[in-house]
Amino acid sequence: MAIEIKIGDRLIGEDYPAYIIAEIGVNHNGILQLALELIDAAVNASADAVKFQKRSLEKLYPKKYLENINAGEKTLRYMLPILQQVELSNEDYWRIVEYCQKKNITFLATPWDTDSADFLVELGILAFKVASADMINLPLLEHLVQKGKPMIISTGMSRIEELETTVSFLKDLKANFALLHCNSAYPAAFGDINLRFMNRLREFDVPVGYSGHERGIAISTVAAALGASIIERHITLDRTMDGPDHASSLEPQGFGKMARDIRQVETALGTGEEKFMSRGEILNREVLAKSLVAANSIKAGETITAEKVVVKGPGQGLSPQRLTDLIGRTVQRDIEEDEPFLDVDLGEHVTLDLEHLLPMEWGFTVRFLDYEPMLQYSPRILEFHFTDKDLDEQYPGSDNKIGLVVHAPEFWENHLVDLCTLDEQHRLASIDLLQKTINLTRQIATHFTGTPKVVIHPGAASIDQPIEEVDLLYDNLRASVEAIDFEGVELLLENLPPHPWYFGGQWLTNAFMDANEIRDFIVPLGLKMCFDTSHSKLYCNWKHTDFFEQVRVLLPHIGHLHLSDASGLDGEGLQIGEGTIDWVEFFKVIGEYHGTMIPEIWRGHQRGGEGFHIALNRLTEAYFQAQQEKET
Repeated sequence: MAIEIKIGDRLIGEDYPAYIIAEIGVNHNGILQLALELIDAAVNASADAVKFQKRSLEKLYPKKYLENINAGEKTLRYMLPILQQVELSNEDYWRIVEYCQKKNITFLATPWDTDSADFLVELGILAFKVASADMINLPLLEHLVQKGKPMIISTGMSRIEELETTVSFLKDLKANFALLHCNSAYPAAFGDINLRFMNRLREFDVPVGYSGHERGIAISTVAAALGASIIERHITLDRTMDGPDHASSLEPQGFGKMARDIRQVETALGTGEEKFMSRGEILNREVLAKSLVAANSIKAGETITAEKVVVKGPGQGLSPQRLTDLIGRTVQRDIEEDEPFLDVDLGEHVTLDLEHLLPMEWGFTVRFLDYEPMLQYSPRILEFHFTDKDLDEQYPGSDNKIGLVVHAPEFWENHLVDLCTLDEQHRLASIDLLQKTINLTRQIATHFTGTPKVVIHPGAASIDQPIEEVDLLYDNLRASVEAIDFEGVELLLENLPPHPWYFGGQWLTNAFMDANEIRDFIVPLGLKMCFDTSHSKLYCNWKHTDFFEQVRVLLPHIGHLHLSDASGLDGEGLQIGEGTIDWVEFFKVIGEYHGTMIPEIWRGHQRGGEGFHIALNRLTEAYFQAQQEKET
């Protein structure tokens, strides 16, 4: 059986973000306007779907109870009048479905009988929710299976043998369904919830989630942390309203906090498959970690003894874990006091095979202060990464018969460069900074060959909360690009990661990540783009989409490549082979691209560009392996 279900274009299962359902149920109290307000509240709280209940009381209860509620038990005498009062009309449901479509949220509903199921199909429902009370209702379940829709089935108020019977029944029918662990008390006592029973449900090889009726948001958040693929909670505008479910429901603010916490937990959980350092950690490691350094001046030819080595910061040299490897070595260079020992002092040399590099216009990331040593390797291009302070400097060098790429500053002081921002003053200041970058590029270009390229980040960032008005972000980006004078340079917008590293890594990107969106934006403007493999892979990890399909979409529009590996959601700029990109497959996909490229490895410039050299060697190996596999 499949361990995922699909509702609309949303895949639901262990490998995907939790599907959050706002259960409106009967909390609309039979009032259409209240139902619409609850849909708005669910949308604002970032729910994936809203869920209603549809029943035909004539089908559900004997006539004697409908005509005389006193004929039933106490609980029936309480519930039946409420259900009679809160039932919405068929016309109301058509309005609700139309409103959900307008608000871009999925409409779901629980059919309590076959007539209601048939009506929901007429409404165009994408999936059925089955109440705990009907988990044992095999005739209703069979009727729902025949509709060809996926089902989400709550498992409250049932025995384990009943659950096993229903699962076996549904699998025999080849039904597509998920199971929700549930305690059907309103509210449920914490000691009765037994969240770990989700592990037992997973043995049925279907998606497993949690439908909660407890107080607060903590249990639902923990359920997500334990791997719940679906989270369902009731939503109300006011818990003090009359009705059976209001008291155990979440008000809009609480529902929104729950959805936020679930997303943060999912982000924090990661994949668990690898350990990597984020950019923030790399920066802190350099400052706070320690290296093996010379206790005093050492001349070439001397043998290293323990007395000649001390441990000091920053962490830019050999790790203290390599001390025993270093002791007894004869050094081949003069080392000053407090200078860090390097890999070369262990006889470990990185050699760049210039005769057999992959056939691209490759180069290095450089700054004004460190570019000249890189010229010895005969790069085809240099990519100058500017800070805002660099824009007040002058190019210090001579003429070079190689190409020029400039990467514009990403921020100034504590302000992020953002061409998309809804803050007009901030947007105009970003345009001014980028215009200054382009003006400086034109001056530098006289010392290089060809048309210079300028790489810029669009921005589209926010802290903690996403920006909903994505169309406005693209409108502003378009206006910003049109306001920039980039005559004489090739302007390249760079695709962005979902969680950029700036200022502690708390930012969210809201646009210019998806390949189709990028293509649809740049093509009408006649632009190309800088494709960053690390950024794209992180986006694909976050969005659960195919990295190579993104590459295929953008390949005709790539004017420059930034190549580095990636892992998780924010492990960007990793060394080639230390992330999760399949580089052999990447080179098969990009085929005959021979344009400009740099290995954009974090701190790749240190130790004479050692990181860049390692990256180029590994990329070359992957490139020729891809060529060999294509030929065979």
